[in-house]
Amino acid sequence: MKMDVHERLNKLKEQHRWTEYKLAKACGLSESTLANIFRRNTMPSIATLETICSGFGISMAQFFAEDEMVELTPELKELFEHWVNLTVEQKSAVYTVIKAFDSSK
Repeated sequence: MKMDVHERLNKLKEQHRWTEYKLAKACGLSESTLANIFRRNTMPSIATLETICSGFGISMAQFFAEDEMVELTPELKELFEHWVNLTVEQKSAVYTVIKAFDSSK
């Protein structure tokens, strides 16, 4: 299952029963920054996502964990930083290449 950052953020916000205002206060970000993320579907930077995770009281590894905890290594963090800037078409192409190199399939 593919992680959707916006879906995960909304789920966490719902689980905490927080408004964007409450989250802004908890993590120290401006309401306009969160409005861009939640209402305009802007992809948060790694630094912003780390700040949001801190507000929720979780690590980045916990944010990205689906069934099991996954350590966000510096290498994975760098990949993610590049990934969020790709277009949908570029992400699809990268995903196809990764699948082609995956020897576990």
